[in-house]
Amino acid sequence: MTSSFAIGQAAPLFLAPNQIGKILTLADYEGKWLVLYFYPKDSTPGCTTEARDFTELAADFTALGAKILGVSPDSEKSHCKFIEKQSLAFDLLSDRDHQIAEAYGAWGLKKFMGKEYLGILRSTFLIDPQGQLAFTWPIVKVKGHAEAVLAKLKELVA
Repeated sequence: MTSSFAIGQAAPLFLAPNQIGKILTLADYEGKWLVLYFYPKDSTPGCTTEARDFTELAADFTALGAKILGVSPDSEKSHCKFIEKQSLAFDLLSDRDHQIAEAYGAWGLKKFMGKEYLGILRSTFLIDPQGQLAFTWPIVKVKGHAEAVLAKLKELVA
């Protein structure tokens, strides 16, 4: 299930626990830029690379008034281990029932080794301080992605 969103449209609302069980919502990021990125699974090679890349650039995002938030169906406990092991610099949301992913069109049919299944479609959404979609990456390749998001944020903030 993939959706296309119009730039300037209100970002879908969300409410979910982070790695320590604190409930976070879109409203918590009002007045800030938000990088909301969806990834399939904690501690897998591609997801680890993506999380590390965002962590390496976290100070640059912060300097531009942006927060980073990762979302996957993993448990809070899994997120805690992932953050600790990789020294991640941002919160991870536990979207166990994939409601947030579905709202953002980041849940859909995937194929792996000839089998089809439903899962997270790696994608990223840049949300402006007013809660509107500023840019979307519906299909993400990990290599260079965090840098591309930072470049787009710099362009939009300028």
